[in-house]
Amino acid sequence: MRTLSRIALVLVIIGAINWGLIGLFQFDLVAALFGGQDSALSRVIYSLVGLSGLLCIPLLFARIGESKTDTPRQNIGQPSYATEFGQENDMTDINNRARQSDQTDDQL
Repeated sequence: MRTLSRIALVLVIIGAINWGLIGLFQFDLVAALFGGQDSALSRVIYSLVGLSGLLCIPLLFARIGESKTDTPRQNIGQPSYATEFGQENDMTDINNRARQSDQTDDQL
């Protein structure tokens, strides 16, 4: 699914560039490369770009930084109240060891 999403995004970008060229310079790059707007190959490209746009609609509603990959990633935009080294250490164990060593030193 991840590969399909990337292919769809590339096709949407190609469509956006083509529409930008049409709007700014009245030049249809897809038609120029594939034999005019009425050629079968141009129509296939236009159709793929349109379907890719439909596949990218969920990106509009996805939370920023949300990833559907299985690899763990840092949550972008969500505050973390931990220290920069991760989980804070429990100091009670260290204090108990220090007291025990003091007691053994006193006994000697």
